[in-house]
Amino acid sequence: MPDDLTSHSPAPLAGVRPKAPLTGTIRVPGDKSISHRALMLGALAVGRTEITGLLEGEDVLATAAAMRTLGAGVARQADGRWLVDGVGVGGLAEPADMLDLGNSGTAARLLLGILATHPITCFVSGDGSLRSRPMRRVTEPLSRFGARFTTREGGLLPLAVSGAENPVPIEYTLPVPSAQVKSAVLLAGLNTPGETTVIEPQATRDHTERMLGHFGATVRVEPIADGGKRITLVGQPELTAAPIAVPADISSAAFALVAGLIVPGSEVTVAGVGLDPSRIYYGTDTRLFDLMAGATGAFLVAARRQPRAPARRTLHWVGPAAAVVLGVFWVRAGTPGGLPTNFKFEGGFLLCAALAALVVADARLIEPGWFARGLAWRPLHFVGTISYGIYLWHWPVIVYLNGARTGLSTWPLNLLRIAVT
Repeated sequence: MPDDLTSHSPAPLAGVRPKAPLTGTIRVPGDKSISHRALMLGALAVGRTEITGLLEGEDVLATAAAMRTLGAGVARQADGRWLVDGVGVGGLAEPADMLDLGNSGTAARLLLGILATHPITCFVSGDGSLRSRPMRRVTEPLSRFGARFTTREGGLLPLAVSGAENPVPIEYTLPVPSAQVKSAVLLAGLNTPGETTVIEPQATRDHTERMLGHFGATVRVEPIADGGKRITLVGQPELTAAPIAVPADISSAAFALVAGLIVPGSEVTVAGVGLDPSRIYYGTDTRLFDLMAGATGAFLVAARRQPRAPARRTLHWVGPAAAVVLGVFWVRAGTPGGLPTNFKFEGGFLLCAALAALVVADARLIEPGWFARGLAWRPLHFVGTISYGIYLWHWPVIVYLNGARTGLSTWPLNLLRIAVT
């Protein structure tokens, strides 16, 4: 933050066209979610953990300061490496001051999980934005370990947490998909005897499970119905310090990717992104490529003139065929075992974008063909105009009406979800 807080007039925007294509390989700042976890697990390990590629933003620096306040040694080296001298599971010290986590909801929720099973009392707060975000979705399951939380009305920060002196392991089913809540429960299970289990009806990103295993914890992951997982952590392990190379953040890479797309002839490589397979889908920003492919295809179709007769005859059947293939894809996608594992997230959605572009091409360019008239059917057109609104309603319905809650699966479960939506 600059010392001079005097208001200044914004500088005028200027556009410059590059004289040559952009070429080269870059590495962008590290992933924030993994940076938080690297610092926390390094602090709970025995020995010195070396972290490279740590994202040095305000949120992550707040986590580093909190772990330092709790007794771990956390220091940045001149070459950009971070060294964390851990105190071992159960070895955190009661801080003399409040833990200020700035604007980081991830840090707050994960750290509450760690503190819940350490027999110390801590006061946790953050900036105005963080203090407006409810913490009840983590304090509720963490209380089952035996921890005590005192919060503002509505479960808001600042809060006081008194960790359980004799924590008891729990089995917790996530009411809605949340990697943060799952991670908080698993981190609380570290200093708890026995086995702590989290059941997620719908899989979320698995940074925490992977990193716990990297530091030596025993974590079992078992698939359950509807693509969910049962994750079990064996408590009170001796975590061993291990080096961490934080992969690059795909969100930060977006700037270089867009620059390479809009400058003709460019060839830009972004190193070290997308290394966690669970982030291929569960990280929303990584679906950008499929969305851009579909939008580009639609744009190219809309910009073309009417094709010549031979092309029209071919395209006349390509659109309906693409629509049939799309239908088969989604029927099989909704059937357990209907598609190879991760096929949807490793090219399947890109294929759907290309097929959808062919459907649009037929409807746009072969007018007034029977296929275009069918797509223009008034009830179907109405559903199309409100489709995103339907999605916004249907997503929480899917999350709430899961197999564990209804006792249904496959098509009966899908029909119930559609009816409720």
